[in-house]
Amino acid sequence: MSKTKKFVLAGLFIALQVVFTRFFSIETPILRVGFGFLPVALASIALGPISGGVIAMLADILGMILFPKGTYFPGFTLSALLSGIIYGIVLYNKENSILRIAISVLLITFIIDMGLNTLWLSIITGKGIMILLPSRIIKSLIMIPIEIFCINIVWKYLYNFMRIPSTKNI
Repeated sequence: MSKTKKFVLAGLFIALQVVFTRFFSIETPILRVGFGFLPVALASIALGPISGGVIAMLADILGMILFPKGTYFPGFTLSALLSGIIYGIVLYNKENSILRIAISVLLITFIIDMGLNTLWLSIITGKGIMILLPSRIIKSLIMIPIEIFCINIVWKYLYNFMRIPSTKNI
């Protein structure tokens, strides 16, 4: 893949991430339900863990600059970076597999969403982690299968257009 194509894809994924996160999600002070995970996962699948992480980080910063919702907190940018890296490590240059997708989603859900992001919210809001966790656990239990399904379907669909590694229909 040429450098030009990589830059164009990176810009596309950043724009999609900002739009999906800022406009197509439901937010409360402690929860966000949406499809912002999808551009990050696809960027990491197509371009690798480092590019996926940088794309997620840049999208987080750009989203906060253009459409701020509260005070900027760098912990969430770190979480975005790590999410892109995790997706990339587990999915880049690999065959499309429900198990592999599930592993990446579970790692991000437990390490990033339930771990780091809950810590960041606790710092920002002053609420204890154990107060924040129950609603975040319920949201995660609902979103895990949705994320796995969406990543799998879109990865299969995009394979025909972008030559992202895939395998036979699973």
